Amino acid sequence: MSKKIGVLGCGWLGLPLARQLVKNSHQVYGTTTSPDKLELLRKEGIVPYLISLSPDEIHGDIEGFLSLIDILIINIPPRLRGNHTESFFEKMKLLMNKIEKSTVSKILFISSTAVYGDIEGEVTEETFPSPTTESGRQLLASEELLKNAGSVQTTLLRFGGLIGPKRHPVTMLSGRENLSNGNDPVNLIHQDDCIRIISKIIDEELWGKTFNGVYPLHPTKREYYSSEAKKRGIPPPAYQGETSEKKGKAVGSMYFDQGHPIFKTSIVS
Repeated sequence: MSKKIGVLGCGWLGLPLARQLVKNSHQVYGTTTSPDKLELLRKEGIVPYLISLSPDEIHGDIEGFLSLIDILIINIPPRLRGNHTESFFEKMKLLMNKIEKSTVSKILFISSTAVYGDIEGEVTEETFPSPTTESGRQLLASEELLKNAGSVQTTLLRFGGLIGPKRHPVTMLSGRENLSNGNDPVNLIHQDDCIRIISKIIDEELWGKTFNGVYPLHPTKREYYSSEAKKRGIPPPAYQGETSEKKGKAVGSMYFDQGHPIFKTSIVS
C-alpha cells in the first residue's frame, strides 16, 4: 500500500533511498540543504524541499513538509568532528517540537552503532548502550527523545560503518602506520542493504522497535582492510603487533541476521 513518506536528508544514503521508495510506489517528499539539488530530486519523482537544521532554528518550510507525510525518516547524522561543536541534540529537540504539531505518526531514526561505544564481544539490540564519543552520546540522547515522544511511534535503526559507491573507510586508512586494534572485528554495511532494511521496516510496519544494521560477517580489521587496499592498488594500512587483550565488538541483529536473508550485498567489494 502506498504511503506518504518524508526523507529528511537526501544525501549519500537518503537520495538512493528516496529513489527506491518512489519505485516502491510510495509518495516521497525529500529535503536537501542545497538549492542546486532541488531539480535533481524533482526529476527522480521526489517532491523537493529546501530545509536545513541548526541548534537555534530550522530554515525552510518544515511545517509544509511535515504536513504532507505520515512517516518521517530522519537521516541527518551528527557532524561533531574536529572543532565543530554544534549540538545535534538541540536540532532534534527543535525538530521534535515541529513533529508533535504535525500529522506525522511514525518516525524512523537513522542512528549508529556508535551508541555502543567500546563494549567488547557480541553486541545485539539488547546490549545496553555506553557511548564514548560526543557523537555517540548525542545520538543516544536523541534516540531517547524521539522514542519517548507520546505522539509518534519511533523505530531506531543503528547502522554500522557505511560503505558503497564512492565510500569506503580503506581509502582513509591507506598508508597509515602503527594502527591499533588490528584484530578487532569490522562492523560495516553496504548502502544497498541499508535501503533493503529500511524498506522492510516500512513494508512490515515494524514500528516502536530498535534494530542494528550490520553485515553478519566480521573479519578482522587487519585482514579486511589489507585485502581491500590490495584490490584497489593502494598502500594497505599497517597495524601494530597485537599486544592488547581487547577483542573489540561484533554487532549483530536479532531480527535481520536470521539466516542473513536481507543481506544481499557483501561488504567485500
